Amino acid sequence: MAPFAPPPIAPAELAIFSPLLVAVIGACVGSFLNVVAWRLPREESLLLPGSHCPRCGTPLAWFENLPVVAWLALRGRCRHCHQPVAVRYLLVELLCAGLWVVVLLGHPTSMGSLAISLPLLLAGWLLVSWLLPMVLIDLESLWLPEPLCRYGLVLGLAVTALLGLGQGAAAGRALLLSHLIAAALGLLGFEALSALAQKALGRPALGLGDAKLVALMGAWLGPIGLGLAVALAVLAGAVVGGIGRLSGRLQPHQPFAFGPFLALGTVAVWVMGEPFWIALAGYASGS
Repeated sequence: MAPFAPPPIAPAELAIFSPLLVAVIGACVGSFLNVVAWRLPREESLLLPGSHCPRCGTPLAWFENLPVVAWLALRGRCRHCHQPVAVRYLLVELLCAGLWVVVLLGHPTSMGSLAISLPLLLAGWLLVSWLLPMVLIDLESLWLPEPLCRYGLVLGLAVTALLGLGQGAAAGRALLLSHLIAAALGLLGFEALSALAQKALGRPALGLGDAKLVALMGAWLGPIGLGLAVALAVLAGAVVGGIGRLSGRLQPHQPFAFGPFLALGTVAVWVMGEPFWIALAGYASGS
């Protein structure tokens, strides 16, 4: 198969999940993730109080919480104080909807070739939904919340154990061990790289939050997937950073969030599968 061919669609037993239905559910999840990304950095409860306008504080009716539809119907303004509602809310809901559909159509291999389809699909939705608020927070404040990194790592190992055991005890133990090693190597490797970069440059080059996110990635992707995801993140970060410097949008030595690129690499490897990226790398190198 050519390396640029798209991954196979979801198997027949997942046909009950139509892309439209998945997009609607994903948009609803995205609506909640907007709340997480807003409240978590401010140390507010994720559940109480209920949804309200951030400007006038008026509680929102159920129909004002409908993802995508409510923002468009109200033309991006609060129904009560008529102040603008950030377009970010709409974009995050659309992005989450798109990610859920992409995961539905993906062909992940990080959890073993014999992983059961439905739990694997649910795991993919959990992964992208977990990464999205981390990306939003990092873009806004250059900070990756430790609770999301820590519990995301634990979830990754738990999912690995469950999906691995479904393939047999020996396969499950081997899969879990490899993902544990990947998480540890990712954490220690990025912490060491951060220390070396700070010593060489005299200033921080990578945040410790990035190292914790890489550990989370290792728990979900395993060693090969982690290596591919980090390589994709570095490549994407270099391209975007270079364009930013050349265009003047980024000043010399101005920091920018690396977490979104790590998350992008993670999703890309999960959705397309390691064989696709390995084949693509071989094709690009001319081998």
